[in-house]
Amino acid sequence: MNKLDVTELIFSTKKEKDLTWQTIADAIGTSVVWTTSACLGMNSFPEAEAEKLVAFLGLPAETKSVLMEYPTKEWDKAVPQDPLIYRLYEVVGVYGDTLKEVIQEKFGDGIMSAIDFSMEVDKEENPKGDRVILTLNGKFLPYKTW
Repeated sequence: MNKLDVTELIFSTKKEKDLTWQTIADAIGTSVVWTTSACLGMNSFPEAEAEKLVAFLGLPAETKSVLMEYPTKEWDKAVPQDPLIYRLYEVVGVYGDTLKEVIQEKFGDGIMSAIDFSMEVDKEENPKGDRVILTLNGKFLPYKTW
């Protein structure tokens, strides 16, 4: 089995058992965003969480080692076609330089870590249409001079 095989197995099991990502995350004791990302193969599971996921979903024992493998974090370089993903791509395209300028004005020359990082997805009910709230929380990493 490889990561893609395990991801497909997770998706089919999730559907078969009528589970949500939140239910799965709660069962293994991790955040819904991290859990979903790891199930999609973009993060490696620590051993304890891999064991919990395998047990909770009733996955074959051999999936544990695959879940623990270090991923190659790559994605298609083409413009995404899915409307939700495209809109996030658009946000970065339109506001990326603005975010860079504002972050560097407040923090200095550096970047936001995607390693020392967390993300939350929340819903705000609104009479004009519910709102999606994305919180990206990354450690600031200043560039150094040497």
